[in-house]
Amino acid sequence: MKLKGAILYMLKFMEITESNKKSLINELKGRATETEQEIILSVNNILSKVKKEGDKALFELTKTFDKVDLKTLEVSASEIDECFNNVEEDFINALKEAKVNIEDYHNKQKANGFLMTKDKGVYLGQRVLPLERVGVYVPGGTAAYPSSVLMNVIPAKVAGVDEIVMVTPPDKDGGINPYIGVAARIAGIDKIYKVGGAQAVGALAYGTETIGKVDKIVGPGNIFVATAKKLVFGEVDIDMIAGPSEILVIADEKSDPSFVAADLMSQAEHDKLASSVLITTSKELYEKVEIELERQVKTLEREEIIRTSLKDFGSAILCKTIEECIDISNAIAPEHLEIMVDEPMKYLGMVRNAGSVFLGRYCPEPIGDYFGGTNHVLPTSGTARFFSPLSVDSFIKKSSFIYYSKEAIMENGEKIITLANKEGLTAHANSVKVRLNNGNL
Repeated sequence: MKLKGAILYMLKFMEITESNKKSLINELKGRATETEQEIILSVNNILSKVKKEGDKALFELTKTFDKVDLKTLEVSASEIDECFNNVEEDFINALKEAKVNIEDYHNKQKANGFLMTKDKGVYLGQRVLPLERVGVYVPGGTAAYPSSVLMNVIPAKVAGVDEIVMVTPPDKDGGINPYIGVAARIAGIDKIYKVGGAQAVGALAYGTETIGKVDKIVGPGNIFVATAKKLVFGEVDIDMIAGPSEILVIADEKSDPSFVAADLMSQAEHDKLASSVLITTSKELYEKVEIELERQVKTLEREEIIRTSLKDFGSAILCKTIEECIDISNAIAPEHLEIMVDEPMKYLGMVRNAGSVFLGRYCPEPIGDYFGGTNHVLPTSGTARFFSPLSVDSFIKKSSFIYYSKEAIMENGEKIITLANKEGLTAHANSVKVRLNNGNL
């Protein structure tokens, strides 16, 4: 960081060039570190133990890692009732209203199958089917995020998943975080189990005496949870392996610097590896944002994390036009993109790569995190180039079907035989030939 007067500059400043753009993108990618071999080995051992020993392993590992000697794994209805007694009414009301917004948005994502008919008794189609069982991992303790419960569960409910179960670490008294419990009931979770860490992922992936095997595991977690999800992928599906959070704010000379600074810090507080990038057409705005960063950060609980994040991964980029700002943003492919201009819809069509886009001067990213309705489980580390946010589509599968009448196969059979013989698959050709010849070879 550099000192100028009383201002401690936190954002690296650059006037954009092609080389700078490539350098910034490489720097953002550099935030992700390879998982240490020691962690992979440890997680592998945990998964193997759970696969072999089932519930017994879960009780032992919970005692080892969480220092809790559980008697049962499943959370009872009375325990959830008690959660409601221990949280504020305004929290419950806000969560219920957020649920409505999230449901309304995700209901628009429902997909339908199709049926197409052709001549001579041929029809083809596609069925859209929900997954049968989904497991949601929810961190506990100080890293508890009730909003993530809604974001992971509601799309699955809208998709029609038969059963949704949740795993979350127990607290020191053997209960669960009350805010998580309340969110789980409001979201419509079927069952909750008091188990966390890699062992919870293993239980969902392989099944135990108490916890049934699921088809997909979603939800955030620490490095052990993320590694476990990577290792069980293939046995079950997973949502994504999320990297550190990131925000990119595009702002013009009329933007309020206090808004811009606040929004940059809203993601910087997540993690020292979080990335906050300002792309602007005004150097004067950048100077004012720096003053606001220093003024506001002193009032925030996570000041140390924010300062480190902005120092290491914060940048301000000066462009000539908003169009050029968007071009740079598309190259970065941010998790969260704010377009802080007067007519943001005018530029939305230019955005190709972003997890979620926040439009206008009064739409900060936390609206999407908690209340607006869009999903906050988003692709990070540039993967918005090819990944999508968590959605109803994440909880469905598609199955094709086809019907050929006798008349249709008689007309087209020789063509199929020709193609099969060209690939040297004579048994394929034969299965058509016997039909053309009424069972004769």
